[in-house]
This record gives sequence, structure tokens and C-alpha cells, in this order.
Amino acid sequence: MLVDFNTLPDTSRIWVYQCSRKLSDEEVAAISEKTSEFLKQWTAHGANLEAGFEIKYNRFIVIGLNQENASASGCSIDASVHFIQQLEKELDVDLLDKMNVTFYNGEYIAHKSLADFKKMAKARSVSPNTVVFNNLVNTKEEYLHHWEVPAKESWHSRFLA
Repeated sequence: MLVDFNTLPDTSRIWVYQCSRKLSDEEVAAISEKTSEFLKQWTAHGANLEAGFEIKYNRFIVIGLNQENASASGCSIDASVHFIQQLEKELDVDLLDKMNVTFYNGEYIAHKSLADFKKMAKARSVSPNTVVFNNLVNTKEEYLHHWEVPAKESWHSRFLA
């Protein structure tokens, strides 16, 4: 069951999929339509899942699930991953690779491999105050308050000298 992302409780489970490039407005519109259709029929063991989404900065697909009524099962999580894989193929983008880092480079959002981010940290091209996107957040509350954080406050801190 599709609901407005903003109405999901703060305890909702969150999945953040970062795109390897900025999406066009047309691609965002297509993703929005397809994600709406997917979430309308998303179920776990026959129970409708109350879920919403948002697309941030034409780069991140954020799906939230209210687990108070029904939780995602292995099969429903597999279905969502399959859906994201289909989007990857259709748009020729990478959405599932967790070995990439996205961060602010001035006013722009940069997307680098983890190896390149480590090199940048070693060269001091990124600092402890560089704002990174912590895509490992698990709940809507964490997403709202700890997703865009200085590198020193996230798992990225281990790469900063």
C-alpha cells in the first residue's frame, strides 16, 4: 500500500539506493511512476506493506516501510531488490553498489568509489567536516537526522587521517 513518505512513522525501516550519476528530471518522473506502482502491490505473506518513497537530489531513491502493521519478509525484500535491479538495467545506472561514496564537493554532490574516497582522504581533499551521505541508516528517524553528516560522524571517519 503506497502512502506519502512524510506520513510514515520515524520508526519506519529505510532503504537508501544511491545512483552512480545524477538522474534527469524525466528519469526521476519515470522512477517515481514505477516505484509508486511497485509499492502499491508490495506484500509480505499476502499482507499489504505500508510503504512510501522519495527521490532526493535526483540521485537517491529512499524507500520507507512502516513495520508496525506488517514487516518485510525475505521474499518481499527480494522483490524490492529485483525491482531496483530492473531500474538499474532500464536506466543503465548503478544503485546497489555499497562500495561507493557520495558526498558534497562544494555545492555539488560527488560520487566516487570507496578506493578513490580513501585516496582523497589521504591527500586531504576531503576532511572530517566533508558532508557525506550515510546510506547505512536503518530508520526514518536516522535518515532524517543522520543521513547527511560530517564524515567524522559516520562510518567514513575510519578513512580520515
